[in-house]
Amino acid sequence: MATYKLYYFNARGRAEVLRLLFAAAGQRFEDSRFEQNTWPSFKSQMPLSQVPVLEVNGTTLVQSQTIARFLARQFLLGGRDGFELAKVEAVVDTINDFVSILSPIRREQDEKKKKEQLQKFLNDDLPKHLQNLEILARLYGNGGQYFIGNNLTLADLTFYDAGETLLQLDPNCLNNHPWLKQNRLLVASQPRIAEYLRNRPKTAF
Repeated sequence: MATYKLYYFNARGRAEVLRLLFAAAGQRFEDSRFEQNTWPSFKSQMPLSQVPVLEVNGTTLVQSQTIARFLARQFLLGGRDGFELAKVEAVVDTINDFVSILSPIRREQDEKKKKEQLQKFLNDDLPKHLQNLEILARLYGNGGQYFIGNNLTLADLTFYDAGETLLQLDPNCLNNHPWLKQNRLLVASQPRIAEYLRNRPKTAF
């Protein structure tokens, strides 16, 4: 049986979808979390001086998206065949389109500029990206409540995680997107995921 150890900050960030994959699969793993002030002591141990890092049977895997795809395939959460895998990745890439816009805004140090950029993102950019996700759900979801077919996949877990950040910024941002809201509720209702969400450390992001 494989053993897994995940290294990341005590935050959701880039590692949370990985933790959700473990939770959905019911797979035990060591969740090695550290605070920002202890990062320098971990940094030198990481192959690329960055996290997340996953150890699988003592072998190191880097890059969050690579790790997510690996775990999704390992736990049968990446689609039932090559074409479904491509559909899953299409949804994930579409989510990453708006995450890549949002990330630098959240790091902006000038509070006035940050507020202006955030409002533009929420009012102008985000609705288009959410509409794109709904289009893919109609294309790939077979009329169901999951993004791909009728099964939970990495696509649903990625949107659940991204949606948590969006809802922190604007609790009403999904009000015009009932399918997306329902998809998140369905993910959160999965018994293993619900247990994980109840027991995970409370962090700001």
